Amino acid sequence: MSRISVFSAPFLLGFDAFEERVDRLAKSADGYPPYNIERTVLPDGTEKFLVSIAVAGFAANELEVMAEDNQIMVRGRQKDEPGKEYLHRGIAARQFQRSFLLADGMIVKDATLGHGMLVVALERPQALKVARRVEIRSL
Repeated sequence: MSRISVFSAPFLLGFDAFEERVDRLAKSADGYPPYNIERTVLPDGTEKFLVSIAVAGFAANELEVMAEDNQIMVRGRQKDEPGKEYLHRGIAARQFQRSFLLADGMIVKDATLGHGMLVVALERPQALKVARRVEIRSL
């Protein structure tokens, strides 16, 4: 049985991959680690975004930020240190993977780690409005 979605409308052409990404993001949406997204609009119309992810306890070499195919994938992998004996363990060494879907034209500028926060900076320059006449050919 086929599934009906918003993207199956006949006037939405070429959105198949976008729908697949949205489905993948919805399946992987748990609450860890928590994050914030800030947006700033500059006077020239450029939008800047900061994605701040709480990664306390992770070192830079235990984190990975990948920008590929209109999405950002952030992974964290901590390893238990053998030989450590805990009297109480309230902070778990936990792996995570969090994805953010990006609109066309978004640019991943950089990622910084400080004070337990991983901050990924994004930018979307103001898009130029382009209209052109398409000539109709006779066969």
